[in-house]
Amino acid sequence: MANPAGASVHASAVLVGARAVLIRGPSGAGKSRLAFQLIEAARSGAMPFAKLVGDDRVHLEAAGGRLLVRPVDQLAGLIELRGVGILHRDHEPCAVVGLVVDLAAPDAERLPKDGEIALEGIDIPRLAVAPDVAPLPAVLAVITSSEHSVAKTT
Repeated sequence: MANPAGASVHASAVLVGARAVLIRGPSGAGKSRLAFQLIEAARSGAMPFAKLVGDDRVHLEAAGGRLLVRPVDQLAGLIELRGVGILHRDHEPCAVVGLVVDLAAPDAERLPKDGEIALEGIDIPRLAVAPDVAPLPAVLAVITSSEHSVAKTT
């Protein structure tokens, strides 16, 4: 498959319900770990559904007022788990982004106000996670709360 139009970015993405969580952050911040934890949370029943979209590098593209995320061809279906190596996982070829999680974010606040970020001209809800804070509890709280649900189909 030819590379889709749009930016290639250093990030991971997981489809959670109907929308993807785009995970960004500096090298070593835990992007792949959080992606793996979300997939495992669904497998254990903590969430109804989660599937890898891409790890390490993904393509972003605005289409029809939504932000689409796709894996880069060379990394499709692969996820790196530090200390274990490269794992093969089923993956989703394309998903609509519903939440951006920024790991090791210098602007993370203890009690943040709702935030958004514009990517490819599309406003997306954003969760900033402070350095040295385990992101999974906050991400699960955001994606399962009714007012922030990533699982929404609209």
